[in-house]
Amino acid sequence: MTGTVLILGSNGKIGHHCAKSFADAGWDVRVYRRGTDMIDAAMGAQVIVNGLNPPAYHNWARLIPEITEQVIAAAKASGATVILPGNVYTYGDQGGVWSDTTPHRPVSRKGHIRKAMEARYRDSGVQTIILRAGNFIDPEGNGDIMQLFLLRGIAQGRITSGGAPDVMQAYCFVPDWARAAVQLADKRAALARFEDIPFPGHSFTVNTLRDRLQAHLGRPLKVTRFPWWVMRLAAPFWELARELTEMRYLWETPHTLSADKFDRLLPDFVPTPLDQVMLAGLPATMKNPKAIPVH
Repeated sequence: MTGTVLILGSNGKIGHHCAKSFADAGWDVRVYRRGTDMIDAAMGAQVIVNGLNPPAYHNWARLIPEITEQVIAAAKASGATVILPGNVYTYGDQGGVWSDTTPHRPVSRKGHIRKAMEARYRDSGVQTIILRAGNFIDPEGNGDIMQLFLLRGIAQGRITSGGAPDVMQAYCFVPDWARAAVQLADKRAALARFEDIPFPGHSFTVNTLRDRLQAHLGRPLKVTRFPWWVMRLAAPFWELARELTEMRYLWETPHTLSADKFDRLLPDFVPTPLDQVMLAGLPATMKNPKAIPVH
């Protein structure tokens, strides 16, 4: 089943890879241009992928609800299904295997904003598919967790950890998320009006990442802790520092995302191998020394 998809936020990680994946699957891809009438842009579309997100967490309290209302209005007018990336902020700081039945008990301001956003979609009557994922890994960089955080010091032989390096964390290879979004769009008629679907992706610790990359590069790597004290000092006058510090708890909260619902809905989905995902964040000159051994 194909049709027309409207991509919101085509320059971002989700929008960029979804535009490619939907086009590869034979869909007519329409790109929303910021500042234009979203309802007009959505007319004739069967699916809207909401990849819009204020950069650097800017003014979420105002902008997230505004974007949400725009998207819901466009979906109601066009009859389109909305697909959007959920995150793990809504789960709070109780670690474990998080699933679609895990209670939403956010402990951060941004977690409460996202919880309210999801409730608005649920109550809107618009068919909504939330494909919930962990930290984004984008093979093209684009400001992802590898480029900006974990591997920011890799050229100097360092991997940066936001917390204890043995804490399990959930990650999402964005091209895989986009392929899954296409497959869910294809079977939207069989889905419920509101679907919360954890995207299992890959889960690993910083220590595991270090071990794999050491084997690939053939040299030792050092794990260093992120200097959160600098962020705390800068928080009063730097918005991004304040917003990042608020989410520090996630680095100390061991978690994975359940594959149960995802596997039931998309039993034939084949994710990109973990080794390839881990290599994706390396600079081009470091990607080819030798293959990472499978453990």
